Amino acid sequence: MRFGVIIERDPDGLYVGSVPDLPGCHTQARTLDELMQRMKEAVELYLEVAPDKEM
Repeated sequence: MRFGVIIERDPDGLYVGSVPDLPGCHTQARTLDELMQRMKEAVELYLEVAPDKEM
């Protein structure tokens, strides 16, 4: 599965990523590489705990 990720920077310079198709699935990091790894983990965890939700 593939999901779109919205990436923004907060006032402190951290990258913040969220997945619009998965409500509440978001994370933050200092670098884009770290953010993408954390986003992958966040999506995997989201899908693990919410397998009955429709995508």
